[in-house]
Amino acid sequence: VGMNLSRLFTVLGRQAGYDGVLSVGRVQTPTLKLVVDRDREIAAFKSVPFWAIDVSLSASGQAFSAQWVPPDGCTDDAGRCLQQPVAQQAAQQIRAAGAAQVVSVETERVREGPPLLFDLGTLQEVCSKQLGLDVQETLEIAQALYETHKATTYPRSDSGYLPESMFAEVPTVLDSLLKTDPSLRPIMGQLDRSQRSRAWNDGKVTAHHGIIPTLEPANLSAMSEKELAVYRLIRAHYLAQFLPHHEFDRTIAELSCGQQKLVATGKQVAAQGWHLVLAEPQADEDGETTARSQVLPALREDLACQVAEAEVKALKTLPPKPYTQGELVKSMKGVARFVTDPRLKQKLKDTTGIGTEATRANIITGLLTRGYLVKKGRSIRASDAAFTLIDAVPAAIADPGTTAVWEQALDMIEAGQLTLDVFIGKQAAWISQLIVQYGSTSLSIKVPQGPTCPQCGAPTRQRTGKTGPFWSCSRYPDCKGTLPVETGTSKRGASRPRTSGRKGS
Repeated sequence: VGMNLSRLFTVLGRQAGYDGVLSVGRVQTPTLKLVVDRDREIAAFKSVPFWAIDVSLSASGQAFSAQWVPPDGCTDDAGRCLQQPVAQQAAQQIRAAGAAQVVSVETERVREGPPLLFDLGTLQEVCSKQLGLDVQETLEIAQALYETHKATTYPRSDSGYLPESMFAEVPTVLDSLLKTDPSLRPIMGQLDRSQRSRAWNDGKVTAHHGIIPTLEPANLSAMSEKELAVYRLIRAHYLAQFLPHHEFDRTIAELSCGQQKLVATGKQVAAQGWHLVLAEPQADEDGETTARSQVLPALREDLACQVAEAEVKALKTLPPKPYTQGELVKSMKGVARFVTDPRLKQKLKDTTGIGTEATRANIITGLLTRGYLVKKGRSIRASDAAFTLIDAVPAAIADPGTTAVWEQALDMIEAGQLTLDVFIGKQAAWISQLIVQYGSTSLSIKVPQGPTCPQCGAPTRQRTGKTGPFWSCSRYPDCKGTLPVETGTSKRGASRPRTSGRKGS
């Protein structure tokens, strides 16, 4: 499919004046569409202003904060106040009241077990978020930790579980970790080596088990800074399996103040548990995590709390965030949520999405190399070429549900319900139909207008090389002048246009 349609759309693109390669594939094209769709959501997003009130309170000499709960009639579906005068009047009432009375207090003890061991996709996601690593770079580091340093196990795993037989190796692994890094001794004294977490599960292990430290000591001084950071993440997830649950009390208090309703949320850690080796997530940009993690004073019903301040905050809804490479890997694994057909959705869940642990990094790297994706800090954005391609290809090619249909067919072949020859015949017929259907299509492609050649002054054309798109002199090979491409945004907000001569798919 990819080979034939890549040739077809590349030829059609050149007929429309586009010199780049329009590469198509059953995994890369749905992956690219995820980014294109996200970028279009961002471009089409219209921010809506809303208002909140942060109330500073105190009880028994301890300060804490509460949030105003807007009344019905002035809010959107998410409960945000859309009317500034209502918020300002509420703040005045709260200040005038001077005190808030506790209406109810509910406290719940929460016990959280440790996260699973790493599979490759989860490792790439975490390293992208915490260390800013590209997914391909994470794979190469994990491969080096396995092959060069012999410090961790096989990295291209799609499972975060271990076979139960490997529980017998726990003492050896832990002793090797201590020999590798004697600074772990205080932590080792708190481990329960007999504790069998949910990570040991024969039923959840696939062809390869979760990524863990090996049985032999490693040489940390031989590792690069990035290798050491990834190694420590893998090690921490293993050590976490032998620490107690993380426990905390979550308290939600409702208060009444000047006919206004307030809510205060607090968190009191009861037992650090596995958080000794894995830090808590950082606060969100809006401070929500910070507000939830405050320690509340001892509150009880009818207790009066003093009001120190009621601050009205003018806020606005935010657009979706651009993809990072790690988040794109996560969406590839969880692509079932973008599919509506229940049977195809379940199939994609069963097959862990599109791509495999061994290929997803190469898919994303290929899209970057071909110039379809562009790095913007830690984010990745779709280029004009990406919008051109997604708008041109048949909808079925960009639909992850198509992969699920093929996976179902392969299952039928394995079960003897379908022959390989019949499957290949259907594929060939479908491809032939697409080529006939799109062969006479004129693509609506915006041909980039390039700068003049820096060497001879002639016009330039956009081409794609090993490192992505660039401007090349139109007199090549007589003149070899080049310039880098700065990606535009002209098509980001556009809806999917139709190509002339299209009959549907």
